[in-house]
Amino acid sequence: MRWLLWLLGGVILGGIVHLVTIMLLPQAASQDAYARLTPIAAVNTMAALPPPTPERSVLPFLDPAFAAAVCRYDLSEAPLKLMVPVSPWYTSVSFYTRQGVAYYAINDRAAGRRVIELELMTSDQRALLPGDEEVTSADRLIIESPSTTGLILVKTLAVTPSAAPVARGVLTAARCNPQPIGSD
Repeated sequence: MRWLLWLLGGVILGGIVHLVTIMLLPQAASQDAYARLTPIAAVNTMAALPPPTPERSVLPFLDPAFAAAVCRYDLSEAPLKLMVPVSPWYTSVSFYTRQGVAYYAINDRAAGRRVIELELMTSDQRALLPGDEEVTSADRLIIESPSTTGLILVKTLAVTPSAAPVARGVLTAARCNPQPIGSD
C-alpha cells in the first residue's frame, strides 16, 4: 500500500511539472514567430513571405494555396494605419500579440469594401483621440492592441497556381505605416 502512495505522488508531481513546463515553454523559446520574422520584415512595414514548401516554412501551418505577408508592428511611438486591398477570391487579416496570442481577425467579406482599412493602437493611444461626433464607428475601424508589439498576418487565396501572381500583387499593395494621432 505504501508504494502505491509513492507511485501516485510521483505521477501527480510529474503531471504538475509537465503542465508547468508546457505553460512556460513559449515564453522561454528564443525563436518564436516574431524573432524568426526579424530578418524578413522590418518593424512597421509589410513584407511578403516566401511560399511555404514541405521542407521549409517561415511560419508553421501556412497553406501553399495562400500568398502571405506580415507586418511586425511596434506601437510605442505611434498608432498604425493598415490598408490591404482585397483579392478577387479571399483576403484575411489576423492580429497577434508578441507572444502569438490571436486577438482580432477580419476578412474581405466582413469588411464589405474593396480595401480593408483600419487603425491599430493601444488603449492609451485611443484615449488620446479627440471625440469627433461626425466620425462614426462605421467610418473608422479602430482595433485596440493588448500589447505594443506584435504581428499582423495578411493572407490572400490563389484559387489556382496561375492565380498566385495576382494574389502576391495584392499583397505588394498592402501597407502598415505609423500614423501620428490626429493626422489622416
